[in-house]
Amino acid sequence: MTPEQMRDASLLELFSLEAEAQTQVLSAGLMALERNPTQADQLEACMRAAHSLKGAARIVGVDAGVSVAHVMEDCLVAAQEGRLRLSAEHIDALLQGTDLLMRIATPGDAVAQATLPVFLAQMASLLDPGAAAMPMVPPVLPAVLAEPPQASRPAEPLVLPAEPPEPEPDPEPTLRRKAGKRAGEGGERVLRVTADRLNSLLDLSSKSLVETQRLKPYLSTLQRLKRMHGQGMQALDGLRMQLEDSGQSSEVLEALAQTQRLLAETQQILQQQAADLDEFGWQASQRAQLLYDTALACRMRPFADVLTGQSRMVRDLGRSLGKPVRLVVEGDKTQVDRDVLEKLEAPLTHLLRNAVDHGIELPERRLLAGKPDEGVIRLRASHQAGMLSLELVDDGAGIDLERLRSSIVERALSPADTVARMSEAELLTFLFLPGFSLRDKVTEVSGRGVGLDAVQHMIRELRGSIELTQVAGQGCRFHLQVPLTLSVVRSLVVEVGGEAYAFPLAHIERTLEVTAEQVVQIEGRQHFWHEGRHIGLVAASQLLNRPAGQSDQASLRVVVIREREQLYGVAVERLVGERVLVVMPLDPRLGKVQDISSGALLDDGSVVLIVDVEDLLRSVEKLLSTGSLERVERGSSAARGLARKRILVVDDSLTVRELQRKLLGHRGYDVAVAVDGMDGWNALRSEDFDLLITDIDMPRMDGIELVTLVRRDQRLQSLPVMVVSYKDREEDRRRGLDAGADYYLAKASFHDDALLDAVVELIGGAQG
Repeated sequence: MTPEQMRDASLLELFSLEAEAQTQVLSAGLMALERNPTQADQLEACMRAAHSLKGAARIVGVDAGVSVAHVMEDCLVAAQEGRLRLSAEHIDALLQGTDLLMRIATPGDAVAQATLPVFLAQMASLLDPGAAAMPMVPPVLPAVLAEPPQASRPAEPLVLPAEPPEPEPDPEPTLRRKAGKRAGEGGERVLRVTADRLNSLLDLSSKSLVETQRLKPYLSTLQRLKRMHGQGMQALDGLRMQLEDSGQSSEVLEALAQTQRLLAETQQILQQQAADLDEFGWQASQRAQLLYDTALACRMRPFADVLTGQSRMVRDLGRSLGKPVRLVVEGDKTQVDRDVLEKLEAPLTHLLRNAVDHGIELPERRLLAGKPDEGVIRLRASHQAGMLSLELVDDGAGIDLERLRSSIVERALSPADTVARMSEAELLTFLFLPGFSLRDKVTEVSGRGVGLDAVQHMIRELRGSIELTQVAGQGCRFHLQVPLTLSVVRSLVVEVGGEAYAFPLAHIERTLEVTAEQVVQIEGRQHFWHEGRHIGLVAASQLLNRPAGQSDQASLRVVVIREREQLYGVAVERLVGERVLVVMPLDPRLGKVQDISSGALLDDGSVVLIVDVEDLLRSVEKLLSTGSLERVERGSSAARGLARKRILVVDDSLTVRELQRKLLGHRGYDVAVAVDGMDGWNALRSEDFDLLITDIDMPRMDGIELVTLVRRDQRLQSLPVMVVSYKDREEDRRRGLDAGADYYLAKASFHDDALLDAVVELIGGAQG
């Protein structure tokens, strides 16, 4: 390729980017002008977009683009000057011209060659009904358009007979600037990176984040060694006092003093090493978290990226059905993973087409119902609890429930007497069955048997959920929830057969504790009663082929999962806690692993398998149908009654105190509480404890003073101490550890498992 050809190819690529941006401006502006043809700002925006495209097409030698943009600009200028009032026919033609410009700017699109003369003739008749069919089409245009984009073009800009030459600024800098702004979100430099490389970067950053957590055991070992060292020094000090009282020789006492001096030096080294490792681990985890967050942000795009052309599609479909319809979008800047956006386009398009065809009434019916003749569909996007929440609401007629009941009975899906007793929510679930439709007549839009079941399947493939509600005569509301990214999944980690498994939160209805007395046998199956209904109970160990573990708990830990209106309770050994997991696909050589979708790494580097909930539910149904479902048995509680370790929690916040008391008490520890440092100090002097957990900022006596007093007291100086504080700055951590704390936990990252893990590291389990 010659340098000149390379230059042409680069400019054509920029022209394609320019056309993509400007045609979006034209589409949005023209649809606004359709509602109000005299909006000056929209007329100006559309005219400038057409003018920019005309200049851009001229500089790169795309003559067909010059012709199309020129006649569109003429039409818009005439409307600006009051010489022409834009009608529906004008808007239709201008939108067709917008589509044609995008086709012309797309390399290899040959459809534009055939449609160009027809479009120019149509515009000529609209601008001047008495003019000739094609007065403005140069005879060479079809031939020029037929050339490949890289072909050589006239060196001088083409001047159309209908337009006198006019000096225009060189659009190339503008092209580059606008293209750069579009691609780089504000003019930043852009580097093209493949999706695979982004995925690899995210995978590596997530692994580095996990690796930083592996420092924790080393730090815990150092802290334990430091405590043992302190206990050894305390024992030597007691031995020295005994030897002095017994009148031992000076040589023995000197040797003992020398040993104590050496131990004191090693104690200083241990303290410094523990402090240095703690600081290094904290900084490494902060940087790894920043790296991971940055890598994840590279995959995020605004929700608006999935909406390109949707407003136009709604408008065009409505016009074809004789219904004026407008799409209103809120939250279009909401950030979503690009993979999620790609997979959302198909279900959203189907729901929007469904709303126009099924939901919005014809204008005459809307007027009779007291509504405006124009229908409105609202699409809202927002972040809620780590998920992307989408609401699609139309102001149409809603669902005819009586017709729905009749259709259910006619299709023999349920007996008439049962259908008559069904609630509205139960009736609406039938719309999600395969092949179910209320449309008797097959059209190009609806009634082909591919309906809401396909939408539900696509949403579930995204690990999401969809819910339909409606108000008769006022419209329908679809609520969709999907993860913001497929790279991570918010999950509940549980323990089954001594192994960790993760249930995606999107499929979890709730978690419960079920006592043995609540479990009943109905038709040979175990159930329990909750909120007015029976819920089937199954053992996770049987479903996941794990040995049944022994539990000392008095009740069962149950994860309730939902499949449409059916609820199942899955009994697990332990609820570890909620986690955000980085998804790691299974090796393709394994094939499809039953009931498992993927894997992930926990904070300590151990592997957790992510449950495929839909597959798991199919396994439940198979066990039920074959009658091979095993009973869920509660583990032995013989271990209860042993002496429990005592913990003192010192915090001036009632909420924090009670939260820690419940978490630790639930795990089996004996917990006492104090409202501030002074109250805690009095408790420590009068009672025996195995661990002190204290806040820093408290009235009367703060946590630093309390820890200092503990370390000065001969009876308490070996007591393990944990600081739990909202302060997570390096200097705050240093103050706490320098005062003598063995562990520092920030409340900003506080969750039940982090606290419990730290307690186990310091003093072991609850039973003494």
